[in-house]
Amino acid sequence: MILKIYPENPNERDIRRIAEILRNGGVIIFPTDTIYGIGCDIFSTKAVEKVCRIKGIDPDKNRLSFICHDLSQLSEFAKVDNRTFKLMKSSLPGPYTFILNGSTNLPRLFKNKRTVGIRIPDNNIIRELAKELGHPIMTTSVKNDEDDVIEYISDPELIHEKYQKLVDIVIDGGYGGVEPSTVIDCTEEEPTLVRQGLGKVDF
Repeated sequence: MILKIYPENPNERDIRRIAEILRNGGVIIFPTDTIYGIGCDIFSTKAVEKVCRIKGIDPDKNRLSFICHDLSQLSEFAKVDNRTFKLMKSSLPGPYTFILNGSTNLPRLFKNKRTVGIRIPDNNIIRELAKELGHPIMTTSVKNDEDDVIEYISDPELIHEKYQKLVDIVIDGGYGGVEPSTVIDCTEEEPTLVRQGLGKVDF
């Protein structure tokens, strides 16, 4: 199904309903501040594996990211030094993915990765979902690497047409973007730009 939610003031009842879908192992598609994402509860191994099947990716070889409500929520799952914290605080919420060293609290499926990508998008819908769920949401883009920038990745109605039989719900939060997040690796002493995306870099 497709559900319209307004990002300026997400309906609390809808947020609770979708959070329950996530808790029950559901897979959802949602707006961010960049490209629409597809994801699930980070603690639902079957749901994570389903997302990877939908995208045709190997969870052991691909870096999957977590969407957090705020900086305090990510601190349970990643190690953040003072310099990285200042960089993230000045950039988030925003169109960035920060690669961080993972903590011992990472879900079982992610423990062998040692690092984790963290997003706090400038989008109230997905951040309120992470807040209601009580922990991060696993995310990957609906766009496949081999895709050209085509209309379906920004139009929730077309996204629904493509994925309606594969996911539990598509959140219509309006038209999305076509440019991905900027990826910054903060696992070493100095931050490194991995991918230039929508977010500007100044460090």
